[in-house]
Amino acid sequence: MRSHLVFDTPEWHARVTALVAATESKAIAQKVVALICETVANDGTSLLAFHKDAAPEVLAHSLAPAERRHFLDRYLAGPYLLDPLYQLAISESKPSMCRFRDTHPDRFRSSEYYHQYVERTHLVDEMDFLRDVSPMSTLVIVVGRTRNRLTRAERYRLEMIEPLVAAAMQRVWDQWQQTSSPNRDIHQRLTDCFVNFGDNILTQREREITQLLLRGHSTKSVARELDIAPGTVMVHKRNLFSKLGITSQYELFSRFIDNLSQG
Repeated sequence: MRSHLVFDTPEWHARVTALVAATESKAIAQKVVALICETVANDGTSLLAFHKDAAPEVLAHSLAPAERRHFLDRYLAGPYLLDPLYQLAISESKPSMCRFRDTHPDRFRSSEYYHQYVERTHLVDEMDFLRDVSPMSTLVIVVGRTRNRLTRAERYRLEMIEPLVAAAMQRVWDQWQQTSSPNRDIHQRLTDCFVNFGDNILTQREREITQLLLRGHSTKSVARELDIAPGTVMVHKRNLFSKLGITSQYELFSRFIDNLSQG
C-alpha cells in the first residue's frame, strides 16, 4: 500500500488517537508498538530499554509466547552482549533510526552468535528506532520481518513517523524510570565473564581480539579496531586458539557460552 494511503486510513488515525490518549507508561508503550504495526506489516515489534550498567528490559512487544521465548528470553540470558544493536545503543554516537543489516561487523553473518541466535529468529530484515532517554539508557524499538525485506516505501513510512515514535518513547521512559529496577547484578556478572573471558591464560591483547571475534569482526576489521597489522591479528588468533585448546570460531563461541552459564 502506498504511504499516503496508509496514513489516510481510519485505522491508522485510530492508532494515533489511542497513543495520544494513553497516559500510563505501559499503555503508551503498547500503543506505540500498535501504531508501528499499523504503519508497516511486520512479524514482531519490541520496545527494549538498553542500559550501560544493567541488563536490558522489555517494555512492550507484539510477539506470541513461543516467539518471545526465543526472540527475547534467550537474548536477555546473555547473548545481548554480542549484539551489534546493543553495542550501538550504548555507544555515545548513534542515529535515531537504522537498518540492522547496516550496523553489524563485516563477518557478522559468519559469527557463531549469528548462527546460534540471529539465524534462528528467521529475521530477514529489521528496522530500529533509537532514543537516548538518559546518560545511561537508550530505548530501542525493533521492527522485524521474517518473510521478505522491507520495501523502500515501507522504510519511508517508518521514517515519516519517527518524530512521533521518538516522542512516545520519551514519554514511556519518563514514567517507566520511576518504578524501573533493571537487573544490575546479572549484567555485571555477564559483563565480567565477557571482559575476563580467558584471563587466566590469555594476554590482554588476546582477550581484546577474542571479544571482537565473538562479535563478528573479521581479521581485517579487528586490525582496524585495534590499529594493528592483520598479520599480527592472525598470530594472536593462532596463539589464543592454541591456549584455549580450540580450532574454530564455533568452539570459541561454545566455550564463551559455557563460561557465561558457569559465571
